[in-house]
Amino acid sequence: MLTRRKTLFAAALLTMASTLSFLTPAFANMTIKHSSGETIVPDNPKKVVVFDLATLDNLSRLGLSNKVIGVPQSPLPNYLTQYSADQYVKVGSLFEPNYETIAELQPDLIIIAGRSQPKFQELSKIAPTIDLTVSNDSYLGDVDRNVTILGQLFGEPEKAKAEISALNDSLAAVRKLAANEGTGLIILTTGGKISAYGPGSRFGLLHSGFGVKPAATNLVVSKHGEMISPEYILETNPDWLFVIDRDAAIGRAGEAAAAILDNALVEKSKASIEKHIVYLDPQNWYLVGGGLSGLHETADQLIKAFTVK
Repeated sequence: MLTRRKTLFAAALLTMASTLSFLTPAFANMTIKHSSGETIVPDNPKKVVVFDLATLDNLSRLGLSNKVIGVPQSPLPNYLTQYSADQYVKVGSLFEPNYETIAELQPDLIIIAGRSQPKFQELSKIAPTIDLTVSNDSYLGDVDRNVTILGQLFGEPEKAKAEISALNDSLAAVRKLAANEGTGLIILTTGGKISAYGPGSRFGLLHSGFGVKPAATNLVVSKHGEMISPEYILETNPDWLFVIDRDAAIGRAGEAAAAILDNALVEKSKASIEKHIVYLDPQNWYLVGGGLSGLHETADQLIKAFTVK
């Protein structure tokens, strides 16, 4: 009889525990591996401060812009202009956070990358911080990682998987066309000067991701590229010349890229003769980088360039 009572009592406790676990919300933490290490982050953060435009892009694509409460003061491409609204508190620049403002917001999560990466330790003192910097050596792999992390954190893993698949399809379409388009050189203009970038550089995605054969393989890999002249463009003589106008990207007055390239030597190059000079969207390449919308826009621009001649 006593044994039977103990059994019934144990069963009652199990039923009660099951009921309580159903009624009590689960507060779980996730350990996120990122570019600056590992961070324990609360599952499905409600208040997020973001210092990375690519992350804002990716959150928007995943339908998660409502999680964002703070953003940097920065020029924005058309698909991110919603973040200029007053509802998004401006928390500093892409380089320099306003720590006091961030602390007042009491965020559940802070996301940094690239320009804000050096501030990881200081921001981590305010709230859990993850670094979604995209590396030159593993650009697309890091983009996939970042989108996957956001999907996991906010309970949208299937959306993340679908977005990654769609991006891979777009990139494959560009690579198929680029295989038959000869060589390309990507340059950046600013302040009347020209810099060139090759494989492994910050703009090396043109070659590694979009499949354009490099016209130059011995360029110095550095943040600011290798300073070149119009003579270099003619000597290298790429089939395609891809141009990023930095001054236009940041909204600074300066000599436009087209004016800089209005040069007798550049005009003798194959790219100019064949009308194969492509002015890439400067904000997508210089400011955003690693964002789904920006990458899709670039894919569309390159497909159009390679098919409409």
